[in-house]
Amino acid sequence: MSSMLDKIITSKRAEVDAMRDDSDIEDTWAPTGVPAFEAALRRGASGGPRPPLRLIAEHKRKSPSAGELSTALSPGERAVAYARAGATAVSVLCDAPFFGGAWEHVGAARAALDGARLAAPVLAKEFIVDALQLTRARREGASAVLLIARIVTPAELKTLVSAARVADLEPLVEIVDEQELAAALDARARVIGVNARDLDTLDIDGARAARVLAAIPGDRVAVHLSGLRTPADVAAVAATRADAALVGEALMRLDDPSALLAEMVRAAASAP
Repeated sequence: MSSMLDKIITSKRAEVDAMRDDSDIEDTWAPTGVPAFEAALRRGASGGPRPPLRLIAEHKRKSPSAGELSTALSPGERAVAYARAGATAVSVLCDAPFFGGAWEHVGAARAALDGARLAAPVLAKEFIVDALQLTRARREGASAVLLIARIVTPAELKTLVSAARVADLEPLVEIVDEQELAAALDARARVIGVNARDLDTLDIDGARAARVLAAIPGDRVAVHLSGLRTPADVAAVAATRADAALVGEALMRLDDPSALLAEMVRAAASAP
């Protein structure tokens, strides 16, 4: 792993140790009836034109690659703005030290969407190294949780995928290459995301992402992660195997992301 990723994982393991001191976390109430994630993202259709690429819009206040981002809208306000502009789902960063996130941001997004009667599912985006984090994600009202294949062993990934389903969470397994795809398939992941960003250099490699996306079996939901900045970028991904794509930094640089996201949604719908 890269030195930055090593730092993040070291920080995360310390956080999990602190979470163990919260004796109530495993017994706390969790909301029921949250929107389904996999079904919302699935794009495939039998016959006729292919439906539009689904977009997952992300909330994060900073990142190692982008630095500080907009804080003009609260997590709840931004989630509602995203859904009203056409996002199928909302991704919310939970990591505080490196991404300015919080578990409570997931709950705020879910509550705001429910209050606005918007059914977009919420993805809790965190560096998951322990099943205890899954309990917290579910408590905050997440429909899905990110599992990064690179930061766990294949056996651990399989265990976490199973634990996520027990917690009524859909795992989105993030991969970067065919070897990690094999691990995701062995873990029975139904939603698989390909990160176009190299976690060592932080560079974007769209060609690699497209190649790995094409290898994902048709019965799984394939998600393009990272590197989309313009409607043209979205249109290009819409022409690939991807069912959905995540857009983060480009939207988070704007105090009001609605216009850009609406343009991206139109681009996703107009692509062949």
